[in-house]
Amino acid sequence: MMPIIQFEPIAALATAPGIGAIAVVRVSGEGAIALVNRMFRGRDLTSQASHTAHFGTLRQPDETIIDEVLVTVFRTPTSFTKEDVIEISCHGSDYIIRQILTRLTQEGARLAKPGEFTQRAFLNGQFDLVQAEAVADLIAADSEASHRSALTQLRGGFSKKLKELRQQLIDFVALVELELDFGEEDVEFAKRDQLRGLMMNIHRVLHPLIESFAVGNAVKNGVPTVIVGKPNAGKSTLLNAFLNEEKAIVSEIPGTTRDVIEDELFIDGIRFRLIDTAGLRHTTDTIEAIGVERTHQQMEKASLVVYLFDGLTTTPDELEQMIAELQKAGKPFLLVGNKTDLILDIFRQPLDTVAGKTKIIWISAKDQRIDDLKAALSVRVRTDSAVQTDGALITNVRHLEHLTGTDNALARAINGLDAGVTADWLAMDLRVALRHLGELTGEVTTDDLLESIFSRFCIGK
Repeated sequence: MMPIIQFEPIAALATAPGIGAIAVVRVSGEGAIALVNRMFRGRDLTSQASHTAHFGTLRQPDETIIDEVLVTVFRTPTSFTKEDVIEISCHGSDYIIRQILTRLTQEGARLAKPGEFTQRAFLNGQFDLVQAEAVADLIAADSEASHRSALTQLRGGFSKKLKELRQQLIDFVALVELELDFGEEDVEFAKRDQLRGLMMNIHRVLHPLIESFAVGNAVKNGVPTVIVGKPNAGKSTLLNAFLNEEKAIVSEIPGTTRDVIEDELFIDGIRFRLIDTAGLRHTTDTIEAIGVERTHQQMEKASLVVYLFDGLTTTPDELEQMIAELQKAGKPFLLVGNKTDLILDIFRQPLDTVAGKTKIIWISAKDQRIDDLKAALSVRVRTDSAVQTDGALITNVRHLEHLTGTDNALARAINGLDAGVTADWLAMDLRVALRHLGELTGEVTTDDLLESIFSRFCIGK
């Protein structure tokens, strides 16, 4: 077990700034309990057990009362930072908070930098770097899906598995390095078939994680979902039905929507960024043509395309052409037939036949009968990636870069094994893989890396 480091005491407001019923000021570091005790009037905090709360007052040096407070004691190593920690619950007045922080600095604490409490928790082995970054994601989570993803990573997610595999790889690299010490002798300490098996096993873990980034990034930031189709297919009516308000102008005149309209919708805890666009058609109207061009641009940027067509007027040949164009574009899409309230089953059947495995989701945007489409959107986002990765999704570009770097290095090492390269060439690729895995979980770090990561945290966390 790594030794606990008690750094100099730091203090910060741990709750959101602004006037509220209460605020919490956090103090952490060597001597934190004694420091607060010098300004606290109540029980002697230095003799109190960990995880206990005590009522009293905070005082100025002249014994003037700053506020009545509830002070909670957390002793090393059972606190968030593993240092001695004090949390002061006071009234949420900006004036009171300023007075308390000023008093703490007078007693020897300094104001904390962004993310410094979490950084100390990481440095003291409370969790690895992936879990530390998940703390910030958990704070920023604004949907059930992003909350669930951050919580999975905070609890270890994929990083614990990668640390285990990295240790196994370290053992093999040590054997390969040992072979280099016997360069003039024909010895093989690292069994190549076992090494290959380990590298393939790591690849099987990495590959679905890498593939999950597209989904994970969308879950974290919202799934860009563009609604496209020909004029008068009902795109604006569908957007209004999703939002249950008259967000977009609805008209029987083709080309009414000429610019992009965006809003957000939560379905099954997933945030969708809905984008209504101009109808796709050839037009001589300059303004409408700009709108159509923007539609194509939105399709390029979207994670999911909802292609809406008029079930009354669309022919099977037209539908077949639509599907071919969507498949050629290479974007995930849902095929949605509108105005089902006006269409008999006998007329829907030829269109369903043409769609085949793609399947048509039939709706009536006008009557707000869109439950099947909402369910399909949710299912589409909850891809197999989440299942293959035991629920862990990659949402961080830094994680993606190191996972990809590890995978590429292992691929080179496997190709090297097939080509019969010498141990020194094999060792180089294995070292690169180890470095990427180590930087991912924080077992290999630099001060610049830590400063970059934790500077994005809020102050007080």
